[in-house]
Amino acid sequence: MSNFLTPLRYEDKTDKVHILIEDLTYQSDLLGEITIAKGFETDGASVPRIPIFYELFGDRAHYEGVVHDWLYRYDSIPLVSFGMANKVFLEAMICRDKSWWIKYPMYWGVCTARLAYHKRSVNDKL
Repeated sequence: MSNFLTPLRYEDKTDKVHILIEDLTYQSDLLGEITIAKGFETDGASVPRIPIFYELFGDRAHYEGVVHDWLYRYDSIPLVSFGMANKVFLEAMICRDKSWWIKYPMYWGVCTARLAYHKRSVNDKL
């Protein structure tokens, strides 16, 4: 059963960018164990700061957003397809008991984000 094996620990670089201060490990039913390295910079679940969207979906999927950001990088381990990265995002939201009205719209949103896929390295600074 999928589960986060370690807590999410980060420091804020800015109000939108966070730096992991410890590795984050996620056990995925789809991919096995995924470890996101300490020092990784993430913007989490990057929900547009449009008032209605952000009120509904912002600040709701921190753990899940970090895994998704990692899997979108062109040199992540494991290296996965666009579709698989999005499926793991949904899987992580399910394992963290997000309600259907949060997880499915957020999943559908990332399915439209192809422009962000494989644009950055895991070591890129945001």
